[in-house]
Amino acid sequence: MNIAYILNSYPQPSHSFIRREIRALEAQGHTITRLAMRAGDTPLVDAKDLEEAAATQYVLRAGALALLRATVQNLVASPSRFLATLKLAIQCGRCSEVGMLKHLIYLAEAAYAARVCTAAGATHAHAHFGTNAATVAMLCHALGGPQYSFTVHGPEEYDAPRALSLGTKIARSKFTVAITSYGRSQLCRWAAPMHWDKIKVVHCGIEPSQFSTPAPLPKTGARFVTIGRFVEQKGQLLAVEAMAKLIQTRADAHLMMIGDGEMRPLIEARIDALGLQDHITLTGWVDEARILAELQNAHALLMPSFAEGLPMVVMEAMAAARLVIATYIAGTPELVQHGKTGWLVPAGDADALADAMAEMAQTDPDQREQMAQAGRERVLARHDVAVEAAKLADHIRA
Repeated sequence: MNIAYILNSYPQPSHSFIRREIRALEAQGHTITRLAMRAGDTPLVDAKDLEEAAATQYVLRAGALALLRATVQNLVASPSRFLATLKLAIQCGRCSEVGMLKHLIYLAEAAYAARVCTAAGATHAHAHFGTNAATVAMLCHALGGPQYSFTVHGPEEYDAPRALSLGTKIARSKFTVAITSYGRSQLCRWAAPMHWDKIKVVHCGIEPSQFSTPAPLPKTGARFVTIGRFVEQKGQLLAVEAMAKLIQTRADAHLMMIGDGEMRPLIEARIDALGLQDHITLTGWVDEARILAELQNAHALLMPSFAEGLPMVVMEAMAAARLVIATYIAGTPELVQHGKTGWLVPAGDADALADAMAEMAQTDPDQREQMAQAGRERVLARHDVAVEAAKLADHIRA
C-alpha cells in the first residue's frame, strides 16, 4: 500500500514511536510519504531522527505562494467541493481555541497535501494526534484527497474534545485509532454510537531487538530515572519532592532526569532549594543509546504523571527489564501491574510516590529481578512494533 503520513511537527525527540511505526510499515513492504507541516522545534540528537527529517516533506517550507496556488487549483477544479470543505473548516474554526484564521491556513495546507498525495500515489492518509494534523487530513480528504485515519494519544485531546471537533473527525474518518482501551473509551464519549465500531485499539510499539540483552538490575543503591518533556502533566516536580523524602532514609538514592522543557528552571530551582544537587542529575535530551544506558544503570523508571495516554518510556523500561513506579492513571494500569511488574500510586501524592520508591529499594533483589522479567515478558507480548504496525495496515487495507 501507498500511505501518506500527515504530521504536525516531525520528527521530535519525544515522538520516536511515530518513526518506529513508519519504519515497521516500510519493512513490511508499504510505501510511506512523510508530510509534516513544519520541522520540530527541539534540536535533534538521534541519528535516526536526523534521517527522518531528511526524508520528510515540509508543507510550510513550500511557501505561501505554493499553498495559495494549490488552494486556487482546488477551487477551480471543483468549486462546490471546495466550498463545502471551506464550510467545514469554518465550522471547526468557530468552536476551536485557535480560531478561524488558523483553520483557513489548515485548509491551504490541506490543499497542498492533496497535491502531494496525488503525486505520490497515496491511497490512504494517516495522522498522529487529534489536533491540527488530523484537521489537515480531514480537510485533505474533503478536497478529494485520500481517505484518512488518525491516532489519538492523549491527554491533550481528552482535555479539549469539542474545541478539536473530535466527534466530526471520527465520523468522517475511515477509522480512528486509540492506543489503549482507556483511550478508546474516551473517544466513544465524543463519537456517535454508530461510529464506535470504527474506533480501533493499536498499541504504540517498541523494537524488541533493541532490548535483546537487558542487564541485571544494579546490586546496590536505589537508582531511579525519569524520561520525558519537562511539562506540567509529567509531574517531575513531584519526583523531586519524593526524592527529598526518600533520602531521609536512603542516603544512597539517586534520580537521573532525562529530558527538557519549559519547566526546567522550576525543577532546577526546587532541586537547589531542597539541597538535592548530589541526588538528582539533569541530562537534557539525549539519544536512544544514552537512554538505554541510563535505564540499565537504574533499578526503576519513575512516571509521576498527572495526565497521560500510555508513555513510550514505560514500555522501553519494561523491555529493558526495569521496574516501573507510575501513577494510577489513563492507560498505564493496562500495562503496569501493581506488585507484579512495579508499583502504581495515586497521582499527585508525593508521600505515596516516596513510599513506593522506598519499598522498591527494600524489596529482595531476587524478587525485584522476577518482577522486572515479568514486566519484560508482558511488554514484548503486547507492544511489538511489527505486530502493531501490521494491525494498522490491516485496518487500512480493510
